[in-house]
Amino acid sequence: MEKQYSKFQAETRRPSSPPPAGSWDCQVHVFGDPTIFPLRRQAAYPPPSDATFRAARKMHEALGVDHGVIVQSTAHGTDHRILIEALDGLPGYRGIAIVDDTVSDRELQLLHDKGVRGARFNFWKLLNIAPSPASFERSLARIGALGWHAKIHAAGDDWVELQDLLSKVKIPAVIDHMGHPDIRRGIGQPAIRAITELLRRDNWWILISNGDRISIETERWDDVLPLARHYANIAPDRAIWCTDWPHVLYSKPMPNDADLMDFLYRVAPDESLRRRILVENPRRLFGA
Repeated sequence: MEKQYSKFQAETRRPSSPPPAGSWDCQVHVFGDPTIFPLRRQAAYPPPSDATFRAARKMHEALGVDHGVIVQSTAHGTDHRILIEALDGLPGYRGIAIVDDTVSDRELQLLHDKGVRGARFNFWKLLNIAPSPASFERSLARIGALGWHAKIHAAGDDWVELQDLLSKVKIPAVIDHMGHPDIRRGIGQPAIRAITELLRRDNWWILISNGDRISIETERWDDVLPLARHYANIAPDRAIWCTDWPHVLYSKPMPNDADLMDFLYRVAPDESLRRRILVENPRRLFGA
């Protein structure tokens, strides 16, 4: 039987208190009509075609978020037409591409001109799009020349396997979704130790997100608070946040995106730290 996944909530409530002016949501995916924006053959999931950029903007308006980052979905691979269309004429938004050897220098420049400022490398085996070490290093050199950062998407003990490769990264790099660890194994597990070592380097950043996914709980996600606070305390000037809307492959009851912002408020109850995570750090990383 095919696994059933939850659908994003179309009506976003307001968070318990408004975020600071100039706040960023540093990852959403956008989709559309698959006859216009076809999926790659090895796509790991069928995306929700109603999770359009217009719907993402509506969610941001409800949350009080002023800026967003559209991250190219693995479902579209290196076909960036949907990302380019979404970014066109929107100075308040930035983009993250998927880059490999098939992406030409001309396309990289076009993406840069449209507002792309990073490339996501999906080492998580579930997504069927992991780069080879050689391709990864070539792509890092190319995006580094544009002043972009790398976004590293891996899960659990993948981080231990990738330690040698990632230790060579010199450009700014973001650890996606707190590294998707098995939260039941605690903060002392090898994957979190490997991520912590990376965060002690000045070029590594952390995306505080997906606590709802990795939690064994269906709401509040108290079991993830110590991990999120651990990362925020190690890298307070290199921590950012996202909703990860529209929450593809979500197998638990779907939270409202306001719940995710309220979770961040609990991670960072100090207003100064909260402002760094939501405003100052992303503004610096994305060059806005």
